[in-house]
Amino acid sequence: MTPRTLSRRSVVTGLLAAPAVAFLAACGDGNSTASTTTTGSTGTTGSTGSTDSTTADSSTETTTAATTSTGAWASGGTDLITVDYPDDSIFAAAATCAVALTSATTEGPCYFQSDTGEDISLGKTGLPMQLCAQLVDTECNPLEGYTIEAWHCDTRGVYSGDTSDSDDPDRFAGDFCTAGDAEAEQSTWFRGQLTTDASGRVNFATVFPGWYSGRTIHIHFAVSDPDGTSRVISQWGFAEDFTTEICTTHDQYADRGTQDTPITSDNVFPSEGYENYLLTTQQNSDGTLLGYGVIQIDPTVVATEAAGGAPGGQGGGPGGAPPSRP
Repeated sequence: MTPRTLSRRSVVTGLLAAPAVAFLAACGDGNSTASTTTTGSTGTTGSTGSTDSTTADSSTETTTAATTSTGAWASGGTDLITVDYPDDSIFAAAATCAVALTSATTEGPCYFQSDTGEDISLGKTGLPMQLCAQLVDTECNPLEGYTIEAWHCDTRGVYSGDTSDSDDPDRFAGDFCTAGDAEAEQSTWFRGQLTTDASGRVNFATVFPGWYSGRTIHIHFAVSDPDGTSRVISQWGFAEDFTTEICTTHDQYADRGTQDTPITSDNVFPSEGYENYLLTTQQNSDGTLLGYGVIQIDPTVVATEAAGGAPGGQGGGPGGAPPSRP
């Protein structure tokens, strides 16, 4: 399914019914890590894995604790991920519908559509990561047949930029995103799309993103309905303690050091309530990273896209001046 074309930097609010976010996930104890989460939401995933989770419910906000690793983090490609994707129980303990719905943020100028499936790394290395998302409606029912796209930069903060097979290359800002890097200009790594299954789930294999000046570490995502007539765009972030650990101790990130923009100072995530945008993270038994969250939408609210601007509909993203590179 090809998403409808929007103007660059559009804030898409389709499928929304409230201006607050709910990437709501339970965080717990993996085989080689300890982490705790207070959360007001949850979702559902599928397959079997080697992690379990502990949650405490809240009806007002979601707070996701950073992972503290108890062993060495894996370094390399996604072939180092030897554990299965975790099963649905990682999301089962919290109450998704106790909190507000997912909010839109800016698409950014570094988007173009890619048909890459589960493994979006395309051989690039870093901290290998399982990225699991589950889509639910306002009644917490899983939504099947929706397309979820994900895209992010590499460990250096550079986006891939080969738009030759894309249906919408005009939405990509070229050197602004690739930094003129020849490899990036000929690649489509770290961008792809999957269709949600009966449990509303998609699973991507990727690596933890790096950072670039003016933005906290983040992953973009978009949700399109089965007809391709409505689309919501938003972003996930990571807890500051976790990003600091990876950026200062992992061999593929430490040469660049700590990100220059913590999530509390980011111009896309709100300074108050940014916790609701955080992926839950934990270390798998093989040293790879698991990141997961739930997207809650109102599928009855349909965006009406207007040329040159944001579409109509309810909800909206956080305010603030745009960063240099979203």
